[in-house]
Amino acid sequence: MSTLAEAAPRTVALGDVDSALMMRHLTHIAQYVKLSGSKEEAESLAYIRQVMDGYGYATTVLEHDAYISLPGAARVTVDGRILTAITHSMSHPSPPEGTTGRLVHVGDGTDADFARQDVTGCIVLAEGIATPAVALSASRAGAAGQLHISPHEHLHEMCLSPVWGNPSETTAATLPTTVACTISQADGAALREALVRGEAPAVTLHAAVDTGWRKTPILVAELPADPAAKDEPFILFSGHHDTWHFGVMDNGTANITMMEVARICAQLRAAWRRGLRLCFWSGHSHGRYSSSAWYADTHWDVLERRCVAHVNIDSVGAVGASILSEAPTATELTGLAAEVIAKQSGQTLRGKRIGRGGDESFWGIGIPAMFMAFSEQVPGSVKMRHALGWWWHTPGDLLDKIDPANLARDARIYLEVLDRLLTDAVLPIDHAAQLDSLLAELGKLGGTEAHGIALDALAAQTAALRDALGTARTRLDVDRLNAAILRICRALVPLDYTRGDRFAHDPALPLPAWPTLDPLRRLAAAAPGSDEARLLAVSARQARNRVAHALREASAALG
Repeated sequence: MSTLAEAAPRTVALGDVDSALMMRHLTHIAQYVKLSGSKEEAESLAYIRQVMDGYGYATTVLEHDAYISLPGAARVTVDGRILTAITHSMSHPSPPEGTTGRLVHVGDGTDADFARQDVTGCIVLAEGIATPAVALSASRAGAAGQLHISPHEHLHEMCLSPVWGNPSETTAATLPTTVACTISQADGAALREALVRGEAPAVTLHAAVDTGWRKTPILVAELPADPAAKDEPFILFSGHHDTWHFGVMDNGTANITMMEVARICAQLRAAWRRGLRLCFWSGHSHGRYSSSAWYADTHWDVLERRCVAHVNIDSVGAVGASILSEAPTATELTGLAAEVIAKQSGQTLRGKRIGRGGDESFWGIGIPAMFMAFSEQVPGSVKMRHALGWWWHTPGDLLDKIDPANLARDARIYLEVLDRLLTDAVLPIDHAAQLDSLLAELGKLGGTEAHGIALDALAAQTAALRDALGTARTRLDVDRLNAAILRICRALVPLDYTRGDRFAHDPALPLPAWPTLDPLRRLAAAAPGSDEARLLAVSARQARNRVAHALREASAALG
């Protein structure tokens, strides 16, 4: 018998992290601008493949069709004066004469901001870094263009597509229909103030964007624990390889960390209980996670049967990156992450939920995930999407933004996390914590009782599964317990991180905790007896049934 408590971490060769070697590799790939599907991307990937071959991994380059959008030249004219600007991936290109329209300020671009005024045919002026959510709202509202005000003087490249992965016949209609540009904080503030004074500046957006289908590569590097084993479970360790500009921090340092962790892990292979598969994605920056989504769809069966966990890496090792407490992690893996981060840095992990971003394309399959953007800067006064430094998604993301000591520190954290996942007798996945979070969410839904949908039975079912898990850890042998943990992942992770469809990808838009509960949340807020409540009750009952079924499936895994 073995229990999670008994699966203490073994000492790994942390002292073998070679920051000088990492910097040599980084300096090599830092010479390439790695646009998705480009020759330079392929050359950089070939170098990484050669290194991984030398470490003993079996490597393959997969090519697939991807819908890629590469921004070109852009400018904004205001009353004939030219402002410095950039356009964005998935923006519509402007006609030769540019796109002109009445300028309307929409604040942060929330649904409420758009609902307050008619922006049909207008150019909306929105605060902050460009996002898919604002692009979707602007497109639905009939705007001709969107002009974003950067939070400072730097202009950040972004992809505006709300479609996760390649568009399909059902999702292509949600691609942006607007011409989009970003200008500096100072230029944006001047426009905002002109509108406050009642002026009507003449604004024209010029944007060249090259969007279409092209072949993009994925480098897969694999090493099994037991070459003779059939259907061996494995850990997926991934990061994107494509970049904005030279992209040394985002995501060159992640690629180099993957290589270094793989090098050391291979030397410790005798202790592995699971295999290791690394994926270097394309299409992250210019295709809204097109490669990881394609890989999830194409290899769904293998991933569903064998993949234990997904460890993602992005933007590590930067100068000034002293904050590790914000590393996003799934609830069931937070204990592992917290333990390793505390050991390696002395910092306490806050337990930040993973947002809908990165290459987290595997939640529908039921694969728990940890990390994304990792080590961060001390938050400043500028409101950024991530506290990764002013150079994030700009031409300033160069070698001088990297601190070798921070790079080695982050590599040691990833190394120990991977070592634990590869070698712990019992998988360090804590479903009890995940079920506690579900109970907390169910506890907020008392209002559904007024509509005839009581959730007491669902809460009792959740608590019973949590208690049964505790018993199973003392009752089941290691192999049966690990198999049960994997089956429970497949039942619970889709509830926790998707709207419930295991075979499709939710949009690249924010999701709450346990989004499957959203129909119940909406019903709880509705007026009892209203027509709205009667309509909402239909979806609410279906959501309740979905959760109850998943809990039964998870319980059945315990035998």
